[in-house]
Amino acid sequence: MTAPNTPNAPNTPNAPFAAAPAPTAHAAAPDARRAGRAGVTGGARAAQVDIALLLEGSHPFARAAAPGWAERMIRAFPQTTFAVVVIGDRREACGEMAVALPDNVLHLETHCLHDDEPAATVPRQRADAQAFADGARLHDLLRQRGKGINGVGGSHGAGGVNNPNGGHVQASAAMRELINALMDAQGEEGEEGKEGKEGKEGKEGKEGRLSEHAFLHSRPAWDMIVEQYRRHCTDTSFSDYFWSVRTMHRPLWRLARIAATLMPARVYHAASTGYAGLLGAMLRYRHDRPLLVSQHAIPAREHGIDWFQSRWQRDNPYRDPQHRRGGNAVEHDVPETDYCRELWLRFFESLGRVCYEAADEIVALYEGNRRGQVRDGAPASRTRTIPNGIDLPALAPLRAQRPERVPQVLCLAGRVVPRKDVKTFIRAMLTVVRQCPDAQGWIAGAEDEDTEYARECRGLVQGLGLAGNVRFLGPRRLDELLPQVGVLVLSSISEALPPAVLQAFAAGVPCVATDVGACRELIEGVGDEDMALGAAGAVVRIADPGALAREAVALLGDDERWRAAQRAAIVRAERYYTQHAMVASYRQLYQHLAAKPHADAGGRAGVGRPALSPATMSNPAGERLPAGRCPFAGAP
Repeated sequence: MTAPNTPNAPNTPNAPFAAAPAPTAHAAAPDARRAGRAGVTGGARAAQVDIALLLEGSHPFARAAAPGWAERMIRAFPQTTFAVVVIGDRREACGEMAVALPDNVLHLETHCLHDDEPAATVPRQRADAQAFADGARLHDLLRQRGKGINGVGGSHGAGGVNNPNGGHVQASAAMRELINALMDAQGEEGEEGKEGKEGKEGKEGKEGRLSEHAFLHSRPAWDMIVEQYRRHCTDTSFSDYFWSVRTMHRPLWRLARIAATLMPARVYHAASTGYAGLLGAMLRYRHDRPLLVSQHAIPAREHGIDWFQSRWQRDNPYRDPQHRRGGNAVEHDVPETDYCRELWLRFFESLGRVCYEAADEIVALYEGNRRGQVRDGAPASRTRTIPNGIDLPALAPLRAQRPERVPQVLCLAGRVVPRKDVKTFIRAMLTVVRQCPDAQGWIAGAEDEDTEYARECRGLVQGLGLAGNVRFLGPRRLDELLPQVGVLVLSSISEALPPAVLQAFAAGVPCVATDVGACRELIEGVGDEDMALGAAGAVVRIADPGALAREAVALLGDDERWRAAQRAAIVRAERYYTQHAMVASYRQLYQHLAAKPHADAGGRAGVGRPALSPATMSNPAGERLPAGRCPFAGAP
């Protein structure tokens, strides 16, 4: 077989993504907030929005190969108003605006929780001893992982607890007390700019509250950290422990400031647990409005690993600079950092439980995810499964563009980062090429998130002599590549429900994937009716390049098997994973939650506005999503 041509360099967005009309209700208004150095965009401030969407990670309107879940959801409800809050690590990882902001987004703010703030002279701080005693108790609870929990009873739901040690329940209760203390520390002023005008006298005036300034700079904070270190740490240096505790907790005050200033919404929708979920819990308790949690990110434990790895070396200034690498820090001196790593994991698991306790409805992307949520403390009665959907009208026509013969191309679509385990894909290509010399491996994804790992991957390609067969394409729109691809490959060590697999299925491309997240459900089906369709590819163990190569070659070398996998992929996508079905499910949830009566608890929640009507919520936009150049591109 002849080797296929490598696609040309990416172009600007084109059909089926027509240019969107220029927004008229928004004007760039960057606000150099001290709370996370937020960038705030919007026109005249609205009194209230229908949905406040709380996101964690990269910007939903950043440069990307295709619209993500958040953008598609917003555009699917053009008559529903949104506020969008993006919570990221550092500014360079959040991305910049690159597509037109939809007109129904009335407010957008980005908070980079770990960007450094301007240096300032810090006066000695006084602090409430009881507040720090509560903080120490919470630290103890986080350190002692509970034995299990079947349900958590929240303030607006019931659940049965089966945990004789009470670790999970106590940690959840302590975290909620901490939320109250954090919100109380903000007072009613709600204006972060006022903090800069307070000076020393103003900060000391907050004595008796667990303020951020007191936590970072007071003597009780130092004493608490030293005591905890002496009691519990035997294999971790003090500098490691100190910076881990400081970095872990500092965002809590920034989230409280966001909650104190964000406009009210009829429904709060957190797209993950972790920091976004905690912000959702704060807003739910502050405004007494419903919280919807849809876990589009990875599970809480793995989420905690991500945060730990992404900043562990960078936030500890006493670490050896040669080891400062985001995304792979655990490889350095694992025994020394093991305790701190576990502390991060317990911290994020506790955030997840608080989020589940506060949530009115909890959505999982796949059944395995839902069962995991229940194991992690979510009341089963509040959980449901709504898988992501794909844009069938845009992707189905790609099937007609495929060549008659199956292209000998294996495509990995994803960022070049350790979690995608690109090295396993490269090693698998060595075996593939030995059996199919004309085969090509395409790596379609950004390389700027972890540049050192990307360099290592390129070096591995050179070292294995695969330069003529493995190519790095950079960020690409997957729909431009799929007609030229024979098998989509997913070598990740962790995923939730990867949209690339669904896009490939809709375009008629089978997949070979590792057994992570929803991949087995997607490829083999779930339930008798779904499984009867057959396998849409193959599932292999993680970090097994031999198995990955074997299954890919088996598909590419057996036309009958490939056609059967293609049929299963197409039918499964059309039957179970359409965007129309996803939007309908969320429309029903939004209507149900927005119609809940308002119990004004004295906050800013009592804004008189009728509940969302069926007319407002029942007219999702067409399947084709507009895109265009954002007028705010490059704004801070």
